[in-house]
Amino acid sequence: MRSLLMAAAISLAFTLFLTPVFLRLFRRWGWGQVIRTPEDVANPSHEAKRGTPTMGGVIFILGTIVGYFTGVYAGGSTPALSAILVLWLMVGFGAVGFIDDYMKVRSQRSLGLSGWRKVLGQLLVMIPFGIIGLNFPNQYGQTPASGSISLFRDIPWLDLFAFGVVIGWIVYLIWIAVIGIATSNSVNLTDGLDGLAAGAGVFVVSAYSLISFWQFKQSCAGTGVDPAALDACYEVRDPFNLAIVAASFAAGLIGFLWWNAPKAKVFMGDVGSMAIGGVITAMAILTRTELLLFVIAGIFVLSSGSVILQRLYFKITRGKRLFLMSPFHHHLEMRGWPEVTIVVRLWIIAGLLAIGAIGLFYVEWLTLI
Repeated sequence: MRSLLMAAAISLAFTLFLTPVFLRLFRRWGWGQVIRTPEDVANPSHEAKRGTPTMGGVIFILGTIVGYFTGVYAGGSTPALSAILVLWLMVGFGAVGFIDDYMKVRSQRSLGLSGWRKVLGQLLVMIPFGIIGLNFPNQYGQTPASGSISLFRDIPWLDLFAFGVVIGWIVYLIWIAVIGIATSNSVNLTDGLDGLAAGAGVFVVSAYSLISFWQFKQSCAGTGVDPAALDACYEVRDPFNLAIVAASFAAGLIGFLWWNAPKAKVFMGDVGSMAIGGVITAMAILTRTELLLFVIAGIFVLSSGSVILQRLYFKITRGKRLFLMSPFHHHLEMRGWPEVTIVVRLWIIAGLLAIGAIGLFYVEWLTLI
């Protein structure tokens, strides 16, 4: 517990107190926000945000790393492979977003990496994650990831390796790649209003920290497991380390949110939104709650879902629009909702979805004991 609290406290302090230092550096380097033209026309208020320091995701990425390692070593433990994989996706996806942001800032245009190049970069990060995730078992034979699709835990009849090793590896890598690309891009779409993605990310990642801590308390590994509760225990590797890294990341987002809340002093940029997507993806896969992700991160699903629906409706009706503008939060802007009202209400929805997912997770455990 000391490791978890220490990691969260260090990460929070890092982003809360050092952000002004980073902002001075960002201004010196010319890292100012570029506003895309369609958004300028549809939402004139966004024009005032031009030039605000961006790429602030670098701050909470560094804060998470410092917080995690400080917390682990302060607790007399050592970093675990599962947590390192979370950091890998956070940094890897963040690096893809950083390249995209840097290209925009350098050219002072809203065009960075093309969609397919961004996907390729995400795949280059996901494939090593997936390969390592199914290797290097610990003393109990547990690997960080699983070859089955999961909801609250692995679903036995959804074994991706049921048709052989070769087909299994292909299907498994495709499955986790879809999760990673969809999640990170959904967070990226949500990052359109001050504090929206950061605040929603706090709820989602905090929920995963609670889930992994509960899995630690009910772990199948080690001694002291109640024989009567063996059916309800969790075959998750390094759950306490997962709780630590998730707590560190959530705390870092809270510190960042102090400066990112309306009116934002800094934007996270694609480097930040992609990093949030990477952490959520890793936590969903490593805690064996992949399908539950749709509920926990439902606020991000709303953003990407509204974009998909808008495009489908536009094609089906040959030019008509379902929303005034997508993603959905921009539709609400066009309806005249104040930005702060939209952000706070979507935070509330994000919190309710996270709490609901934790409740479902706990109820499933109760049915097995």
